[in-house]
Amino acid sequence: MNVEQNTALRVDTETVSIMGFMRDFTVETTPVSADKISDFRTIIRPGTVVYITCLPGSNYHDTIATAKRLRDEGFEPVPHIVARSIRSKAEFEDCLDRAASEAGVNRVLTIAGALDKPVGPYSDSMQLLETGMFDRFGIKTIGVAGHPEGCPEMSDEMILDALRWKNGFAERTDASLHLVTQFCFEAEPIVAWDKMLNGEGNRLPIRVGVPGIAKLSILLKYAVACGVGNSIRFLKKRASDLKFMLSAQAPDRLVRDLAAYADSDPDCGIEGVHMYPLGGLKKTAVWSYGVCEGGIALKQGGGFDVLPEMN
Repeated sequence: MNVEQNTALRVDTETVSIMGFMRDFTVETTPVSADKISDFRTIIRPGTVVYITCLPGSNYHDTIATAKRLRDEGFEPVPHIVARSIRSKAEFEDCLDRAASEAGVNRVLTIAGALDKPVGPYSDSMQLLETGMFDRFGIKTIGVAGHPEGCPEMSDEMILDALRWKNGFAERTDASLHLVTQFCFEAEPIVAWDKMLNGEGNRLPIRVGVPGIAKLSILLKYAVACGVGNSIRFLKKRASDLKFMLSAQAPDRLVRDLAAYADSDPDCGIEGVHMYPLGGLKKTAVWSYGVCEGGIALKQGGGFDVLPEMN
């Protein structure tokens, strides 16, 4: 085999690796954004797993209504169940009851939420899990938060303590637990975090958060709002270049680097990708499907371009 053949084989193998890494990506929407989409089937493919946010100040009934609509259109809805926004045990029970009976929900993402103080009896996702209500209402898959770059409201040790607790809980529940991370912009902190979790004995598979197609100014706004420190520094460096500031940014380098890591390390805990459509669901979906179908050209300096015919 000559050098050119060897290079072509290596490129093709890496493309297949990237395709596999992205193959079952999930996405998310807000009830407000969903109201602006006439039919999700014109944007994403049937069977796609779609997370539905429940932002501070919003009503969980809106989240459940969006879940029902997504189910009716042929998708797998995953509502966010936010501990600090639940006003009572009765409200928590009603939320799960409606989700299961009206939208056929059997997957959820449970998080503490962004409120400084809880409006009811629950301050974190562990308290929700401990009630046993997820099992009671037939929830088979539960996502919990992962923080590769830390969390402004919690120390690193507190985050690790919570992770150890959730690993223990996974052994005594009928549901399957996994981690869904905040979005990041560089592979290095994610890889370091995954290796650290391995050292701590983590057994929960990881769905890593990847930012979708968006202008750099939008990405920086979300990074500041979510307090992802390393990513803020990374984006600010790019923001000094006007070319990057004004153009849409794709997560190609991040995806390529993480796919290579997942392929090279048998202990890698990353098993999937969750796309955050920060610049709009349609742009992110088109890019993601292009990658899944292998319509990419690898770049020498890292990353890749999605071929024009795939957009």
